[in-house]
Amino acid sequence: MRWRDLLCLLALAAGLSACQEPDYTPEQKLCIASRYAAYDARQLNQCVDVCRVCMKGNVVTCNTSCRLRGAS
Repeated sequence: MRWRDLLCLLALAAGLSACQEPDYTPEQKLCIASRYAAYDARQLNQCVDVCRVCMKGNVVTCNTSCRLRGAS
């Protein structure tokens, strides 16, 4: 039983650490601020736009990344 409890605790910790907001570089912060005065990462269109332009992503990976972080 102790191993199972430990594995559950580790899985919970890994899940919670994945939910943190990403750390943006100063250049990325400037890019976000220039595009949106009030950036809301939970809005899918804003999240994908910032990911594509400021993080140099593409539509598919940015869309997936934003949805996994809870944007809708």
